[in-house]
Amino acid sequence: MSQETQNLTAEIDRDEDAYALDRKDVARVLYAVDRGDRDQLIALMDPMHAADIADLLEQVNAFDRGRLIRLYDREFDGEILSELEESLREEVMDALAPQVLAEAVRDLETDDVVDLIEDLDEPQQEVILDALEDSDRAAVEQSLNYPEFSAGRLMQREVVMAPEHWTVGEAIDHLRNSDHLPDQFYHVILVDPKLRPVGNVTLGRLMSSAREVRLKEIIEEIFEPIPVTQDEGEVAYAFNQYHLISAPVVDEDNRLVGVITIDDAMAVLDEENEEDILRLAGVDEESSLADRIIDTTKRRFPWLAVNLVTSVLASLVIAQFEEAIAQLVALAVLMPIVASMGGNAGTQSLTVAVRALATKDLTGSNLARVIRREVAVGLVNGLAFAVIMGVIGILWFGSPALGAVIAAAMVINLVVAGLAGIAIPVLLEKAGVDPALASGAFVTTVTDVVGFFAFLGLAVVVLL
Repeated sequence: MSQETQNLTAEIDRDEDAYALDRKDVARVLYAVDRGDRDQLIALMDPMHAADIADLLEQVNAFDRGRLIRLYDREFDGEILSELEESLREEVMDALAPQVLAEAVRDLETDDVVDLIEDLDEPQQEVILDALEDSDRAAVEQSLNYPEFSAGRLMQREVVMAPEHWTVGEAIDHLRNSDHLPDQFYHVILVDPKLRPVGNVTLGRLMSSAREVRLKEIIEEIFEPIPVTQDEGEVAYAFNQYHLISAPVVDEDNRLVGVITIDDAMAVLDEENEEDILRLAGVDEESSLADRIIDTTKRRFPWLAVNLVTSVLASLVIAQFEEAIAQLVALAVLMPIVASMGGNAGTQSLTVAVRALATKDLTGSNLARVIRREVAVGLVNGLAFAVIMGVIGILWFGSPALGAVIAAAMVINLVVAGLAGIAIPVLLEKAGVDPALASGAFVTTVTDVVGFFAFLGLAVVVLL
């Protein structure tokens, strides 16, 4: 490897950790906490982004976290709370002095306040609500009346809008004279006299157009108002599908009640993806590295119990061939290979299916084609590994018949794995069950049972 290539590789390795917290910085912060040096702590943490401070709080233990929060005190920013994992947020809020907590949330947008308090107990909610201005409190309380995980909970009430008959100059003058613009916004929403949104004007088009141009002449082509009761997962899908930056939210009368921005939609999309990954592994979606041992144990125990039941089912199949296994020990040696290959193949198809269902790429119109493809892939892989295992069976145990048996079982199980990996998630979704939550256990059970039954059954017929 040339020196230039080595340097490039080292640079890439450094870039992989470019946005990770520096362990030395964490150590300096903890040292300042140990010494009780508030000025030094502020000097270290003030340059840090709120997301990095949240990461720091998540990485240290509960004792150091409490000391850090108390020492940092009134410098604590509400954005830090927004960046914290939900499982840790309540602990941090409890550690903050009431006046510090009130000041921290006062400058947040209403959607961030809703996100903070929607899972808190009523007394804790009141502490935060009492810190807000009357108009902000009313907006937050109204958002909390909408269904959980809906667009109404996700939206912010601070909206920049203008009458559809205004000109660019009138809109710019209005924005310059306004005292209550959101910290971040991407569009001016045009509304009719009944406050119904009729179009979006990007800030780029607004600033690059002449003052006399009518706003309705420069509206965006893509305009997707979102019902206030729309599920937040569907909202995130719409943002991703139509490349939206922000979208107005409307009530049942199609009147403007809020706006959703891309950062909130992408946060939901990220949560949905993370949730699917955790559920595929049988882990509760609320789990995090900051959880206590007892909480983690309680969340994982039910799924391990389900796995125990499925393992017992596979063992019952094996028990039916106890005499055959006793007569031919090679069966006990080889049968885990068949089950393991089927399980891995089924997991591959399952992962593709769950992701495709989540992104709406797998539908009734292409389901048959996708099933045929996965079965064909299972057949081709099965034939390839059948040859390999057939040769291994002959060389290892000196039995062509045994090689043929494991080869045939391999083909059968990989074909079934491809079919189960697609069909089971689809059937579960049709039944109203989250496919990411339950598919893994079913697919593993099918591949284990079919694999053992095919291999041991063929062995009894052919070898004994």
